[in-house]
Amino acid sequence: MDHGHRWRCNMCNLTNDVPQAFDWDSAAQKTVDRWQRAELNHSVVEFVAPQEYMVRPPQPLVYLFLFDVSYAAISSGLLATSARTILDSLNRIPNADRRTRIGFMAVDSSLHYFSIPKDEDENAETNMLVVSDLEEPFLPVPHDLLVPLSESRQSVEQFLQKLPDMFQNNQSNGSCMGPALRAGHKLISSLGGKIVVLTASLPNIGAGKLEMREDKKVLGTSKEGALLQTGNSFYKSFAVECSKNQVSVDMFLFSSQYQDVASLSNLPRYTGGQTWFYPGWHASRPEDALKFASEFSDYLSSEIGLEAVLRVRATTGLRMNTFYGNFFNRSSDLCSFPAFPRDQCYVVEVAIDENLTKNVVCFQAAILHTTCNGERRIRVMTVALPTTTNLSDVYASADQCAITTYFTHKAVERVLSSGLDAARDALQAKVTELLQTFRKELAGGSMGGGLQFPANLRGLPILFLGLMKNVGLRKSAQIPTDIRSAALCLLSTLPVPLLMRYIYPRMYSLHDMPDTAGVTDGETGQIVLPPPQNLTSERLAPHGLYLIDDGQTQFLWVGRDAVPQLVVDVFGVDDRTNIHVGKGRVPELDGDFNERVRAVIQKSRDHRSLGVGSITVPHLYIVREDGEPSLKLWAQTLLVEDRADQSVSAAQWLGILREKVC
Repeated sequence: MDHGHRWRCNMCNLTNDVPQAFDWDSAAQKTVDRWQRAELNHSVVEFVAPQEYMVRPPQPLVYLFLFDVSYAAISSGLLATSARTILDSLNRIPNADRRTRIGFMAVDSSLHYFSIPKDEDENAETNMLVVSDLEEPFLPVPHDLLVPLSESRQSVEQFLQKLPDMFQNNQSNGSCMGPALRAGHKLISSLGGKIVVLTASLPNIGAGKLEMREDKKVLGTSKEGALLQTGNSFYKSFAVECSKNQVSVDMFLFSSQYQDVASLSNLPRYTGGQTWFYPGWHASRPEDALKFASEFSDYLSSEIGLEAVLRVRATTGLRMNTFYGNFFNRSSDLCSFPAFPRDQCYVVEVAIDENLTKNVVCFQAAILHTTCNGERRIRVMTVALPTTTNLSDVYASADQCAITTYFTHKAVERVLSSGLDAARDALQAKVTELLQTFRKELAGGSMGGGLQFPANLRGLPILFLGLMKNVGLRKSAQIPTDIRSAALCLLSTLPVPLLMRYIYPRMYSLHDMPDTAGVTDGETGQIVLPPPQNLTSERLAPHGLYLIDDGQTQFLWVGRDAVPQLVVDVFGVDDRTNIHVGKGRVPELDGDFNERVRAVIQKSRDHRSLGVGSITVPHLYIVREDGEPSLKLWAQTLLVEDRADQSVSAAQWLGILREKVC
């Protein structure tokens, strides 16, 4: 405004003077064209934060590993595999500023600290210090428990090589994980950082002790909701304590029996962490070992944000009402993230407080964070959206994936507060309300007996059905509590492309895929996938071969009349009954078709093509239609358009909605 001397704020309308140096680039010491400035041309900009934005020097990257060394963790091979993976990944841990620190603790019925010498101390050994006082755990030595990776690299390597042998004969079944977490917090709270918990047991000693709560009789009843809530208030209050000191907790859970994921997942939930769940994991199975090692190594290498706070602002008249995701909501509009992971989803619900008169409103998310390399930055994301007085514009521009994501987060919250039935009922009520409003206001209320939606929302009713049938929300008496709780963690953290696949999986027909499928496309250089099919068993021909993939698990379905030649080509066996079913992989055989099938399976799990950075390695289960019944039933739960267990088919669901709407 005013010949470029003043500007008006797009949030609050206030007019301000343009700063004097706005047309001067101080780094290059020359004048610049103001219209070329990054923040006037890009919706995402990052600024290096000035001194005023630092309470203290930027925090270094700190990893404190808490290893479960009880009998369960030793016998499953968890300790050996974790130590080996960390050893192999030391070069991948971000350490550009050479300030990254690392520490180790082991947990059974007591706490084991490891004092790691610097590399220049040639004769010094790593010492194990055992603390058995769990009420007031103390730090046995003031230093050498958290060491700079650059200065103690060789000592750390030697320690990780020896670690599995130190506990190989441990028979203890105790796990004082609560006291260990407190001790770990005490160790790193002055710096902040990540506590990485790798455990195969239920914490059963001291603070945070958990009971075996799983009760088969309660599953599928109204009392099931109580099992999905935390069993000990220690975890939430400890997580809030961690958040204050910039400590984030990540949980890697590996139990072969009940582990109370519902309680333990509170730690990542309030500290910007993540919960990984590997039920019945055993290192002797190559698929299990490979899955964990790939995911854990990728996790260690990922560049994350540290000590971050997020604020979302908007044009006057709009208010940020509720925030969903893994962080602690410190005040009405400030979300605190001790660590900011690479791929998580956050939802902000906005309330309209005043009548909006402008044609455009702006939203702006600003995240003050420290990078892995010790730089304090502010990332600013701005979006401008048009307003309308016309309801049909709102429907026509709505994004069904965003709407589904929003209601997924609300549903998880509802499950934890009011139970599974309430969450499913709320979803059904919401999709009904959206259809009713459309019919009444925009379709003139007539439209006979059909359901109507604009093309961009056609998938919404089926996405909601898929969500209600997801393992996290499905009505069933067969789903163990830990499996359900882990699914709720995924529903409330998965980024949108992975969440959509988790709610509505992909199914590909492989026996009759077009000649171009499973082969690299000359233009894009990417493997071409066959066209996806509707998720109903009507699409499963008895002679066919299908891949069903929800991003977390893949099923390769072999029909009961599969042609012998197909079985030979893909599996290298003469007879269908000789196919190795269950967790496994497709053998690498010479032959064009085998190669294409493997290429499709691999491409379907390609996270980069979905636009996310984190590596997830889904297990592949080979299922014979006339084989193991429980495996077949599990694969069929992904066919969300079918009738199953206690739920309706897609046709019945649309019929129910039609009755309610019309």
